[in-house]
Amino acid sequence: MRGMGNMQNMMKQMQKMQKKMAEAQEELGDKRIEGSAGGGMVTVVVTGHKEIVDVVIKEEVVDPEDVEMLQDLVLAATNDALKKADELTNSTMGQFTKGLNLPGMF
Repeated sequence: MRGMGNMQNMMKQMQKMQKKMAEAQEELGDKRIEGSAGGGMVTVVVTGHKEIVDVVIKEEVVDPEDVEMLQDLVLAATNDALKKADELTNSTMGQFTKGLNLPGMF
């Protein structure tokens, strides 16, 4: 019978952890992460859920003769923001998987 008490306790702990994970995941959606390129000429803002919410392009970088450069800057700023969002997700959600051998969780 002693094993059943331990199992119930473990299940309660798992439920608490699941609730905390859900809360942390929700909070990530409220975070805003900024990526930039060209010394701040292009800025992209994403949420912790990797949703792009803002793109700012400084007027002086808009050159009709060099659209490719602007495209590259937008791409670089977006990738920078998404990389930072991944890092935030890993550091936030990694606290729940620390010590567990669960490859590919986050």
